[in-house]
Amino acid sequence: MSHIASEQDKAAPDRPLGLYVHVPFCASTCDFCAFYQTKPTADGVERFLAGVANEARLVSWARPVTTVFWGGGTPGLLAPRDLGRLADIVRSHCGGAPVEWSVEMAPASVTPQRLAALKAAGVTRISMGVQSFQPALLEGLGRQHTRAQIYRAYEHVRAAGFASVNLDLMFALPGQTETEWADDVREAVRLAPDHISTYCLTFEEDTALWVKLSQGRVKLDPEHEARLYEATWAQLREAGYAQYEVSNFARPGHACLHNLNTWRMHEWVGLGPSGASQYAGWRGANVADLDKWLELLGRGERATEDRVAATPAQLAEDALIFGLRMNEGVNLADWRARCAEAPWAMVDALLARCNAEGLTLVEGDRARLTDRGRLLADSVGAEVMEAFSVQPVVPA
Repeated sequence: MSHIASEQDKAAPDRPLGLYVHVPFCASTCDFCAFYQTKPTADGVERFLAGVANEARLVSWARPVTTVFWGGGTPGLLAPRDLGRLADIVRSHCGGAPVEWSVEMAPASVTPQRLAALKAAGVTRISMGVQSFQPALLEGLGRQHTRAQIYRAYEHVRAAGFASVNLDLMFALPGQTETEWADDVREAVRLAPDHISTYCLTFEEDTALWVKLSQGRVKLDPEHEARLYEATWAQLREAGYAQYEVSNFARPGHACLHNLNTWRMHEWVGLGPSGASQYAGWRGANVADLDKWLELLGRGERATEDRVAATPAQLAEDALIFGLRMNEGVNLADWRARCAEAPWAMVDALLARCNAEGLTLVEGDRARLTDRGRLLADSVGAEVMEAFSVQPVVPA
């Protein structure tokens, strides 16, 4: 592993390096959430912080960290003192101040004291999970905050003076009308955040919503989803938010650098239970269990599962899938040079067919999805995966 890392660093010492910390604590489980989480206890938080420090010491940090992202769970559920302690651990391994440092927060957990601790730590970006301004829809999602808490939390975040603020919204919720969604987008725009993420509700296995879907209590409606997608793009474009990825919109200078670097298949280190990494020639995810994660760390082992070599072909496949989702698209020439062994003939045939169907546009070396293609981004991604799954025929 060290050989792979050193060769990569010689080739591109200034490549971005991300650090993701999964903070698994949540007061309650939202109906749509499939991320690993556990109830917070004083002992659990203490052991988690010690575990992150131990895990960070097991990583061979080859270069400074460019971007930091704390997700969860609810990172903002930690007490101000514990937020500061986690930040101290992160800073001690960053090799300097990150260019961008994002923290996810739920409106119900936002307090001036927590925000002050994050600002003092060097956090630059707050991402707040609003989801909806409609009380009935929030209740249907199992969210624990109210409309009033959204406004109060946003005021606190703005008063704290962070460089960038994002609001997460969700659409295609059970029972949500097109008018209600347009009202949610309009209300978010009125608050004037720097960034807005709009996610179509997905039904993940082992969630309360998945159970409702399997019981027929809620139904999928792709045509309704498509209308909401297109209305969102028009509404946010008119409000001055540029779309840079299927679900993400930003004012100039406020695109999320951590996510961009991930979608461009750069490297990142994931700490905490279920934290995923792509680093030093390998990719894998930590075991999604706080106690098991701590047990392995106690033996001096990073608790990664499904650890595999991040081959050039694998990176090229993901670069196409995620790159096509970005408005800038993906540079095919760069990836042909990095991975000559990828099934480019099949990729070219796929893109030619998608071009003919009005799903993609290839201009020079760059391929991107059209507006129609963005509505079917998951289907195009699945076809890219299928193209890469075909094994080349080796002559006898």
